[in-house]
Amino acid sequence: LATNPISSAVIKRMVSFAPERSIPPLSPRTMRQLVKSNISTQPSSAKKVYLFADEFTNMQEAELGLTFANLLTALGYQVIIPKTVESGRAAISKGCLVLASSYADRNVRLLRDIVNDDTPLVGIEPSCILSFRDEYPDLVPAKLHDDAVRLGKNCLLYDEFIMREVARGNIRADQFRSEALDVWLHGHCHQKSLVGIEKTAAMLRLLPACKLHVIPSSCCGMAGSFGYEKEHYATSLAIGEMVLFPTLRRAQANADGRTPTIVAAPGTSCRQQIFDGTGIRAVHPIEIMHQWLNR
Repeated sequence: LATNPISSAVIKRMVSFAPERSIPPLSPRTMRQLVKSNISTQPSSAKKVYLFADEFTNMQEAELGLTFANLLTALGYQVIIPKTVESGRAAISKGCLVLASSYADRNVRLLRDIVNDDTPLVGIEPSCILSFRDEYPDLVPAKLHDDAVRLGKNCLLYDEFIMREVARGNIRADQFRSEALDVWLHGHCHQKSLVGIEKTAAMLRLLPACKLHVIPSSCCGMAGSFGYEKEHYATSLAIGEMVLFPTLRRAQANADGRTPTIVAAPGTSCRQQIFDGTGIRAVHPIEIMHQWLNR
């Protein structure tokens, strides 16, 4: 339905999406299903980590979730996807705070007794996992406020977790291949505003022969559903054309053909915007880390 020209056109009219946009298709199987069927049981002695199945990765980019689970497993971690509901990010962004509060309440109750410094909750999509730290303490009832604060302190982005483990000596640069690559990194707005992208850059620099370019871009122009909406489409592309799109086009044009040139963007909306605006397929930084793993 999302990719068929006729049915997708009907859907776009129904929800006021710009006809030029691509509707993100659903994954054939969810992230939860893929990880459960593809990740073998780890020995109980392995370091345990909880992986958050956010709504975007779980339903639309399940292979990305499996890739991260495979990376963590290869680095020596026991990966567990705990029982949760969606993060409530979309509800928050549209002002549906009663609904968002119900998601926050449920997630705090489900996770407060299992997530801690030794067994953190690690997320792939920045806007989803950062909701635990930023909005949840204000969304839950007063009696859950302290639990939400404690939980939020142990909810980490993919790069925060990996660089924490590097600092603890559990992950090393020699676990990755020393083959040359050029990476052009566009940071996610939500991530940049709350925690920055310095740890993503540091993570990619673990790759011994990685030449990293951090693009001095602002918002990609998508901003969740903003860029999908018919009335905002032109504005969305204009924002992308300020810095991001021209930089990526030049990077592609100047590639020497010998060294892989890869565009990295942590946000699912950012990757969609880059594809719609330039035709370039951007990847999540963890996909690069997995691909360059020294097997």
